[in-house]
Amino acid sequence: MKRLAVFIALALLAVVVWRVAYRPATPADVFLGYVEGEMLYIGPYETERVSSLAVSAGAEVKKGDPLFTMSTTLLDRARDESSARLSQLEAQVENLRAAMNRPEQIAVLQAALERAEAALQLSRVDYERQRTLYAKGHVAKAALDRAEMARARDEASVEEARRQVQASRMASRSQEIEAAEASLKQARAQLDALNIRIKRQSVVAPADGVVQDVFFRPGEIVNAGQPVVALLPPENRKVRFFISEPELPKISLGERMRVTCDGCADDLFGRVSYIASRQEYTPPVIFSDKERAKLVFKAEARLEGAARALPLGMPVAVGPATESTGAAQ
Repeated sequence: MKRLAVFIALALLAVVVWRVAYRPATPADVFLGYVEGEMLYIGPYETERVSSLAVSAGAEVKKGDPLFTMSTTLLDRARDESSARLSQLEAQVENLRAAMNRPEQIAVLQAALERAEAALQLSRVDYERQRTLYAKGHVAKAALDRAEMARARDEASVEEARRQVQASRMASRSQEIEAAEASLKQARAQLDALNIRIKRQSVVAPADGVVQDVFFRPGEIVNAGQPVVALLPPENRKVRFFISEPELPKISLGERMRVTCDGCADDLFGRVSYIASRQEYTPPVIFSDKERAKLVFKAEARLEGAARALPLGMPVAVGPATESTGAAQ
């Protein structure tokens, strides 16, 4: 029994020694990581209901391709109202300009003034005649009163006609036109703003990429800025990996790195775009020469060329590119 126990112990020890001695080791300058992507979360500018959806998850789109459209019922009504008001103000400005620049209208007012002056001259003559006759006792006092009232009436008519002619030539009419033109300009700006808001309800892709997810469907209400579509441009794919503390001084920003993975091509590369300023893991012991190797620093490398086709979440290994591959940019 003791011999059997010793034999089993020796066998287990041999297996452990074999695993330690013959286990394939990862080179010190090769770092493990995975593929990630920086999404573009695209949503509407205003809270509304999704009217139509032009893409689905996995679709490839080009910059400017339609993604989705929001309902514009209320905006369309506001635009119709603004357009009607604009037409009204345009007609008002034209009428003011026509009144300002039409000499026939001033001529009519001038003729009315001349007619009132002629009537006033006649009433004055009649008043003087009636006053003379009344002084001699040939007419009654009522006749004189009627002549005086007619003269006063014609004097008021002349003053009214004179003021109308003056008003037609006053600069205040120009001020009215300027005020109307300012209102017209404001109405045009409001209409342009509504047209822009309606146009922005049809959202297009801001860049080339692949639709990763669709969060809302037609008929659902979306708040302003809430994402409807998640888009991943090729240049936003990256590898996130972790550099051990002893290897950290060997890696620098902008350095070209080789990316390898199971079943992948050999010509996959990325360029280091980020290295964390602090470690990601701290052992719960005082650092020694051996324990410092447990410190790792997060880093990221932007994928280039064919490497941008790697799927998200793909486990990869990242290592320095050789001089020959590093020169081939």
